[in-house]
Amino acid sequence: MEFIADYGLFLAKVVTFLMAAVVLVALLRAANDKGGQKGSLKLTDLTDSFKTYRQSLEHHLYNESSLKARDKDEKKAKKKEEKAQKAAAKKQTAQPTQRDPQLFVLTFKGSIDAREVEALREEVTAILSVATEQDEVLVKLESGGGMVHGYGLAASQLARVRKAGVPLTVAVDKVAASGGYMMACVADKLIAAPFAIIGSIGVIAQLPNFNKLLKKNDIEFEQLTAGEFKRTLTMFGENTDKAREKFKTELEETHGLFKAFITEHRPSLNVDEVATGEHWFGNQALELGLIDQVCTSDEYLFEAANKDRKVLSVSYQQRKNIAEKLAGTSAEVADRVLLKWISRGQRPLV
Repeated sequence: MEFIADYGLFLAKVVTFLMAAVVLVALLRAANDKGGQKGSLKLTDLTDSFKTYRQSLEHHLYNESSLKARDKDEKKAKKKEEKAQKAAAKKQTAQPTQRDPQLFVLTFKGSIDAREVEALREEVTAILSVATEQDEVLVKLESGGGMVHGYGLAASQLARVRKAGVPLTVAVDKVAASGGYMMACVADKLIAAPFAIIGSIGVIAQLPNFNKLLKKNDIEFEQLTAGEFKRTLTMFGENTDKAREKFKTELEETHGLFKAFITEHRPSLNVDEVATGEHWFGNQALELGLIDQVCTSDEYLFEAANKDRKVLSVSYQQRKNIAEKLAGTSAEVADRVLLKWISRGQRPLV
């Protein structure tokens, strides 16, 4: 009897544990799928951030009486402005409510496969639902390029802003090369820091070939295709001159499309002069017409905030489970290693 009692108690504990596990999994799934949304927008008022920095420093630079007098004047001015806005709103009851021009700020740090485009498309869609011609979109862009189709889609997302008639500015503080420049050139205004890397308008493809190593070890490799050029160059098979020529032709065609895209968005640029695969620093890029102004994103934002413009950062935060977070971290590490390997010996160091 004692054995049966102990066994029953053990069985009850197991059932309780399993039920708790099932409830926990259900709660986690509900949290991840809340509202049927995969993510949400995060909005940050950068104007208030700049104001907070200024106030923090001023409290150390000025005496208390002068600060109180200035705060009093600012409150009076703000109260007067709010009163004027309310009066104007009463007169325009039949018209839409007026608002101050906004500078919407997006940040795009591109990986090899440009997977960040998924968040970018959500951010652009959200902004275009409210933006007008009086507003502006600033994209802080950083990318050394990557897959053509990924960056082509990312550039198309930025083109949506221009097509909607909303002024688009792209700021490059570090690098906008290859696919990164494909995105940047879409802008109405393109600014870059003095030593930002700009250009690299070219197409590259490289892969190792292990065919000789396989033959040396008596290992056969078979690849079956339907269509003469379904596969051109391969890592394990024996590559032919015809396959190499076809592959090179495809690269040239892609390069031609790249150049045509840049010409469409920057018609005054001498594309043949800069589409050599070379890159230039910001000051040099300005002379060549690759950019419109030498300026950092910080300068641009600070100036906008000082002109009493509202500066609003918009970021789409995707909800991820633990597996997705681990996969994303691994992909970022792989991207960094691959990018360093590709660019080793080709990019100057300072």
